[in-house]
Amino acid sequence: MTAIELRDVTVRLGDRVALDRVSLSLDHRRIAVIGANGSGKSTFARLLGGLVTAESGSASVLGIDPAHRSTELRRRVGFVFSNPDAQIIMPTVAEDVAFSLRGERLPKAESVARVAAALERFGLGALADQAAHDLSGGQKQLLALCAALIREPSLVIADEPTAYLDARNSRQIADHLLSDAGHDLVLVTHDLRMAGRCDVAVLFDAGRVVASGQPDAVIERYEALLSC
Repeated sequence: MTAIELRDVTVRLGDRVALDRVSLSLDHRRIAVIGANGSGKSTFARLLGGLVTAESGSASVLGIDPAHRSTELRRRVGFVFSNPDAQIIMPTVAEDVAFSLRGERLPKAESVARVAAALERFGLGALADQAAHDLSGGQKQLLALCAALIREPSLVIADEPTAYLDARNSRQIADHLLSDAGHDLVLVTHDLRMAGRCDVAVLFDAGRVVASGQPDAVIERYEALLSC
């Protein structure tokens, strides 16, 4: 089954056409989405997650139509955005991760055990009882990623997850996202080294897909556009 299938999809945000008749078929585990600011890449990511709706055309993500079954789709998708403060909801680190499991209706002991294991995996075990908003920027992004992945989503959509991080923290977030952890990944990024670690890359320009395929070739095309 093709994981992502778009046919002549147009998305309008207000008076602006954000995606213009986009057709794309992707069945890769790790998909990089690159392009300049305003090129349509974030709108594409939000469309895949059911956060925006197409004006015309059709889309399928994990076999689900985002326009008509967005609630079902979001149960299978984990989101990570550039600003982790927008994703941190609960007062402490452990409570914030546990909040992601609220819909699972797990026995308390099982929920506590899953949260503890997830925090250890992301190097946050010693910070479980710390105020979440007192963490460093890198720790907050690790917390946001931990909260997204503890539900074991089929697809993770990460929109500029390293935008505000230094090189060390960026590498740590990238390693978690790109590891073979049982999820597919759509990674919107300006970090071309991260994009190069994916299986396929898609280049957006002015709301349209102008290249897709092997990351090295697509990145080269993007760099050529930047030099024009």
